[in-house]
Amino acid sequence: MPLRDVLRPFASSRTLVHIGSLALLVGLYSILPVWKELSPYHNVGDIPSQFHAVLSLVLGALLVFRTNTAYARWWEARTLWGGLVNASRNLAIKLDCLASLAQTDSEFLRDRLVRFPRVLMEHLRRKPSPGISPRADAGSSDWDHRPSEIVHQIYAWVAKAKAAGTVDGDDLRVIDRDLALLLDVCGGCEKIARTPVVRSYRIFARQCIVLFLLSLPWGIAHDFGWWTVPLTIISAYFMLGMEIVAEHVEEPFGLDEDDLDLEGLCKTIEKSVDEIFF
Repeated sequence: MPLRDVLRPFASSRTLVHIGSLALLVGLYSILPVWKELSPYHNVGDIPSQFHAVLSLVLGALLVFRTNTAYARWWEARTLWGGLVNASRNLAIKLDCLASLAQTDSEFLRDRLVRFPRVLMEHLRRKPSPGISPRADAGSSDWDHRPSEIVHQIYAWVAKAKAAGTVDGDDLRVIDRDLALLLDVCGGCEKIARTPVVRSYRIFARQCIVLFLLSLPWGIAHDFGWWTVPLTIISAYFMLGMEIVAEHVEEPFGLDEDDLDLEGLCKTIEKSVDEIFF
């Protein structure tokens, strides 16, 4: 592995720069116990090293569970959006092949399939979506839940096509399977976005990290001297890093560098749908 691939993220990653800054602050704090060991008060305030051995076991279990829980939320969100990409492609192919589409119908369906992921992205980020201009037979645009509005419009088109004989009952069942997946994905993403990790657990984990880092230099300064400072910085970097990264990853729909690339996924869907319809 080239050394530049290890060092470059320290300058380009906002998250790593933030973590590094906090670790350096903890390192500055660790100078206090080192100075104490060199002063006449070197026998005051020592913490037995066994204390950190016990605390390390508790902290390790907390961090492992915290990281696994956060990554599970991120991976579930990625799986849901991967399903949305597949459902959009399948739905576009089925609508294009099973129904005799006029140019206006192709443009309408293409617009709705491309618009849905972007509206869902804004919905999950709690950003207001621009009003959708539905056709006269597709219902009102005054919906609070914009993703449902788009799916409703597509179902309204399918119902009209079935009444006109363009789509038969067998075609409807084939189309419905992928069309229903759109709101299934929406509901799964809403579950992640609206159900944060239990607040008490997050606070408990952070308290344990702070307690460990504040007491660590006092327990090792007697044995390591000035080496206490770099050892504390390294410990703080990885412990704070695991907590901060977990905090970012557990909310996968935001704009942090560790969040899902929803914009890229929306562009992937748009490109696929355009290739199918046009």
